Amino acid sequence: QVQLVESGGGLVQPGGSLRLSCAASGRIISDYFMGWFRQAPGKEREFVAASNRSGGNTYYTDSVKGRFTISRDNAKNTVYLQMNSLKPEDTAVYYCAARLGRGYSARLNGYDYWGQGTQVTVSS
Repeated sequence: QVQLVESGGGLVQPGGSLRLSCAASGRIISDYFMGWFRQAPGKEREFVAASNRSGGNTYYTDSVKGRFTISRDNAKNTVYLQMNSLKPEDTAVYYCAARLGRGYSARLNGYDYWGQGTQVTVSS
């Protein structure tokens, strides 16, 4: 079992940037696909990005392509989400998740472990 803790959220103006971090403990993250999801008020939790175990393959939802980048440092047991050109519609609680399965998944039930979430607010 792996424990995940997100950090780096906050308030940012439209067009600004944030970098979220997800620190893992209990297991090494090289054992997992890692993903980021987000949930806005009144909305369902949705897929944002994912990375395979080496970081060589990445996946993004259409609304963040070209703006967000997922990366991982397996030596530090940490995954990151760099968010640029932020928009008000990016406002949400962002969650880090770990997947045991080796194939790609954008489904909530495809992930086995979850962090507590970190709030990102994009507002002028």
